[in-house]
Amino acid sequence: MAVVSSHKDTEALTLTTVAEFAADVERVWQLWQDPRQLERWWGPPTWPATFEEHELTVGARSRYYMTGPEGEKSRGWWTITAVDAPHRLELDDGFADENGEPAPGTPMHMTITIEPIADGARMTIDTRFVDLEQLEQMVAMGMEEGLRQAVGQITVLLTERP
Repeated sequence: MAVVSSHKDTEALTLTTVAEFAADVERVWQLWQDPRQLERWWGPPTWPATFEEHELTVGARSRYYMTGPEGEKSRGWWTITAVDAPHRLELDDGFADENGEPAPGTPMHMTITIEPIADGARMTIDTRFVDLEQLEQMVAMGMEEGLRQAVGQITVLLTERP
């Protein structure tokens, strides 16, 4: 299983990735909740993430960086805007400066839903952009393929004990 679709909608200003896993909803939720598990899949395999701060409560901020193949770092942040464990998570997502503070620019908004299916769980990551320029810029930077690669790493994690 894993990624079953990825769709860019330039009218709705969204990028939607859908994945299915042979695991229950609670187990998939743990992958978002536990920063040590999250950093094992958030980011493409060549850009692994390290979470310096992470808590899934409304108003909390996550700070992380991804390390590239040459050791370069790309920093990001999330502000958690809604939590309905283990089914729904919403957050604002943006780039950060070298100190982990939000960089200038408008964040994207992500909605993650996890729902049961006959043989496991379906996770939908819906990213909403402020305008077409932001959507096209993120796709040009490799967001769509990077997210697909990141989510593709989850299947291996689910075979391990939490």
